[in-house]
Amino acid sequence: MTFLAAQKRFGLNIDRWLTIQSAEQPYKIPAQCHPFEKEWIECAYGIGSIQSEKECKIEYDDFIECILQQKMMRHISTIRKQWDKLIKEGKYTPPPHHVSKGESRP
Repeated sequence: MTFLAAQKRFGLNIDRWLTIQSAEQPYKIPAQCHPFEKEWIECAYGIGSIQSEKECKIEYDDFIECILQQKMMRHISTIRKQWDKLIKEGKYTPPPHHVSKGESRP
């Protein structure tokens, strides 16, 4: 039985779940980036792809940031580098449970 036949047999629409997060999801749990995708789709609806690239850039960028979380990862990386720098300079001593040298906790 092919994958598509299994979808049809069990009444699933996995293709739609994977392409549009705002589609009805199994167990009625919305996707994490659903609000951003919804704003972008509402902005781009009916104006064409070329025009929507210009007019809906802010909404699209917010949606992509939610999915990839690049800004957050850069921020965490910067914090981690500063943390490591302070430890090397001896200005900060992390608690034992942060460096895996303390007693294990339940």
